Amino acid sequence: MDLEVKGIGTTSRHGTRQKSAQGWRIYSSAAYGPRPDDVPMLDLGRLGEFDGESDLLYTPIVSEKPCLISPDSTSTVNRGTPFPASLSAHPSHRQPSLVEELIVPENLPAPSERYRMKYQQYEEEMKTNYKQYVQQMAEKSKANPTHQQTPPAGLQTQGPRADEMTPKDLTSLDEKVNLQQCYTSKPYSEQQHMRKLAAEDRAVEKQKQAVVEQVLADHLSRVKTSSTLTENLLLNKLRFDARIISKNGRDACRQLIGFFFAFDKSLTVYEYRQFGKNRTNALPLIQRGIYCHHYGRRKGRQYGIGDFYTGANLTFLTTEHVGLPASVQANQLLTLRITGVDELAKHALLTSGNPSLSKQELDDRNILRSTQAMLKERLKNRGVRTLTGLGKLLRQRDSSGNGALVKGELQQALKEFHLELPNEDFESIWLILDQDRKGKVDYHQFIQAFVGEMNEFRKAFVRKAYMKLDPNKTGSISVNDISKFYNPKKHPKVLSGESTEQQIQSAFLDMLQQGSASSKEVTYCEFESYYEGLSLGIANDEDFTNILRNCWGV
Repeated sequence: MDLEVKGIGTTSRHGTRQKSAQGWRIYSSAAYGPRPDDVPMLDLGRLGEFDGESDLLYTPIVSEKPCLISPDSTSTVNRGTPFPASLSAHPSHRQPSLVEELIVPENLPAPSERYRMKYQQYEEEMKTNYKQYVQQMAEKSKANPTHQQTPPAGLQTQGPRADEMTPKDLTSLDEKVNLQQCYTSKPYSEQQHMRKLAAEDRAVEKQKQAVVEQVLADHLSRVKTSSTLTENLLLNKLRFDARIISKNGRDACRQLIGFFFAFDKSLTVYEYRQFGKNRTNALPLIQRGIYCHHYGRRKGRQYGIGDFYTGANLTFLTTEHVGLPASVQANQLLTLRITGVDELAKHALLTSGNPSLSKQELDDRNILRSTQAMLKERLKNRGVRTLTGLGKLLRQRDSSGNGALVKGELQQALKEFHLELPNEDFESIWLILDQDRKGKVDYHQFIQAFVGEMNEFRKAFVRKAYMKLDPNKTGSISVNDISKFYNPKKHPKVLSGESTEQQIQSAFLDMLQQGSASSKEVTYCEFESYYEGLSLGIANDEDFTNILRNCWGV
């Protein structure tokens, strides 16, 4: 075949010899004959412009030659743009459409029984999964009414009133609380966390050792020459940590360390004080002596080794201790809550194990636990709003200021927050709390028995956060100080860009001020009530403490 070549110069005889040596077969144009008219002319100069491209497609020649020149800047056609339909490829090269590809040919063989069974099994699994998905979505919509469809704008109302609101209704305040519940990311790496814990443990152990030395010095210095009290007897002791149960922030944040001496069953409680960074002191709050219970089923019974465990209460008459602070002496009873016990020392001192609880004590514990379990489930999504609002209402109704209310006032308050109980259950709880038959109970103690309270591990972090905000122990903190210390930088919605730091901080302050009597200050009781309600919706202790670490850096 004779091909016409344009734009390429003739090769030398040396080049022809080189190609023959590489395996090229050289034929003369006479071996092929003249070029037919329907064969396009080979333009090697034109192909040189596309050297290196591997995606060129051959387009058969047509009667109307398309424009093959490079497009200018004003043209909308570029390389890779298909030609119009009239200039497209020959019909034999047309790509099948999507509809044509989906058409099943009629001459296909019937599927085998094996594949038919597989298809039926797949179809049944899909139907079952879809039914399960629909059921799960229906359950979620019932549990979270906020995900239900809202009515049209013309049919929307202002929402239910406070006295008509059902326990399942969630308000904007509850949504603001949910922002705090998701602030559970770990603020430190594992290595930083371990170093921080080690430093805190060293500081606490240093405090306790200072108190132990002070106790030994106080009691050995008072020993007479003829006394049989020696240092060995004093070392045979049980050490425990405690706090004062009080609505006063100054008293609630006092750091107490107590000792129970096994040889005579006496006890003493010291308060650890720190003045500045280097000066510390330990002063006796409860003088060493033999004491007994003044409240509960064990009233009148002497304290024993089995009465000391985390969560137990120790009661003392304030009239028997002259050196107590004035705020503590205002109450008839001083109640201490044990927050930690030296378990190794307790195990060494125990001879016959913990004394068993009486039948009345077991019945009381079961009644309270069953009621608390039921109410915690109901308050899971509205705990902060309910507990802060309930505490605010009870404080307003306490006209005398002694913290005690009668049965009717408490029942009415519970009804307003949709926490009604059957009369039998309410009477059982009332009899447990009003064992002296005075007709009044402390409403703070009533809420704790009725709803429950967070464990001492969580409360320790709440007190740390409050003490950071109130270093002078005034008992209240200003909203401005709270806004300065609150840190929302690590909040997941801030990191994702969904919310700003100001929005997260405003949501927290709005919810905290909602349960406060003053718009400018927050007391310890109000601060604790907020986190009591937040704790109801968080099952994991680590998640709860991470919230406090992220917010306050404790």
